[in-house]
Parts: sequence; structure tokens; C-alpha cells
Amino acid sequence: MEKTYDISVIIPAHNEEKYVKRCIDSVKKADSFYAGKTEIIVVCNRCVDRTGEIAAECGAKVFVNQDRCIALVRNTGIRNAQGRIIVTIDCDNRMTEGTLAEIYSMINGGKYIGGGAPIRFERNSLPLKINDYMCRAGFFITGLYAGIIWAEKTAFDAIGGFVDKKSMEDIATVKLIKKYARKTGKKYGVLKHNYLINSTRKYDDAGDDWLYFRLMAKNIVPMLKSAFGKPEEYDRLIDEMFYDYNDNHR
Repeated sequence: MEKTYDISVIIPAHNEEKYVKRCIDSVKKADSFYAGKTEIIVVCNRCVDRTGEIAAECGAKVFVNQDRCIALVRNTGIRNAQGRIIVTIDCDNRMTEGTLAEIYSMINGGKYIGGGAPIRFERNSLPLKINDYMCRAGFFITGLYAGIIWAEKTAFDAIGGFVDKKSMEDIATVKLIKKYARKTGKKYGVLKHNYLINSTRKYDDAGDDWLYFRLMAKNIVPMLKSAFGKPEEYDRLIDEMFYDYNDNHR
């Protein structure tokens, strides 16, 4: 008899052997607090390290996707998920222990079809605090909370999963979930008591908590070109900062 799940947690991973266990452990702790039926799915993307082996040892289901696009990696997990509710989290991040319980409660309340979560850095410094409050302001103004994105699986099925984009795919997907929610008479919400614990790995590796501010200043021209329909230079930057990053920092 096939096992049924309340929640499927999707974790995309590209050479994440340093971080996959702590991410899975945070999900397990949240599941223990929630006491539900949670399925953990790790999707290994072009991994050449022990990510998949460690994930399996931790009890996760492991799938493989070779696309050079995080949206398609997430969609591999969603297609194979058996839970009624889908929760997505990046492998170097963690969730707080009440996350799954709060998501389940909000979905079961009937008002929300999905939502996001606030983001808090795993440590503090002046530039990280500035970055944090900029993110808070952006999320509050737009209502497009991302980080941890959660929704009924029927909602992901209806919109075709994550939007096939190399960057900002989370925001594009949230927009579609919000639009679908309105059609069904429900809402896209945000967790009130729990949040994403955001990794500072790139800042730590660079030894520079002003890293993203420097990158934005340095790459303002490619970013503007991308906004006006010429994304080639910006896509190369995204490749360097995200899709190739773990190859050079294992």
C-alpha cells in the first residue's frame, strides 16, 4: 500500500554535501514539532560530491535532474512528490521548528492556498541588517514573500510548477500562485511565527558582508539591460554566482 503524506518538502541541491544534512535535520525537527506525515525530497542537480549519498542516509528520497535551471530542478521534485502540500527550501538554508505546523494550519484553515515566509540571516552584521530590512520592505510592499514557498500541490499543478527562468523564478512563480489563489477565492499568505534561516555562506566565503551591494554597484549595467529585454550579460553573472558557485567552493 502506497504511503500518504501531508507535506512534501522539496530541496534542490548542487554539490551541497556541507549543508544537506543540516537542512534535512531542520525539516525533521519541524516535522517532529508538527507530528505529521512529511516526505523529504532532495533533487541532486549535476552533483559530483556526496550530496545524494548523505541525503539518502538521512532518510530523504533522492532524485536527479541535470538541467542548468533551478526552476526545473524544483519541478522534478514537485512532479515526484506525493504530499498534498508542497514546501520548497534551498539546501543551504534551514526552517524554524514550527514552520510545517504553521503551514499545515494555514492551509487547513481554508483561507490560504499557499504562501511564503520571512527571511532572517543566520548571523548579524551592519550590512546584513541593511540587506535584511531591504528584503523585509520589498516583501511587505509587494506581498511576494519567497524564501520558503509553500502551496497546495493542486496549485503548483495548475500553474505548471515553477516558472522556467534562470533567475527571479521564485518571484515569477509567486505571482502565478497569487493569481490562481484569487481564482479559487483564497489568498497567498505569509508565515507569522516562523521564518527561513538564510545562509551567509557566500558572505563568509568572500569575507565581505557588503558583497551583494558591491555586486549590484559593479553590475548595474547588465541588470538594467536585463530589465529591458537583454539578459545575456546578467545570465552570465547568475551562472557565476549561483549555478557555478558550488563547483568552485567545495
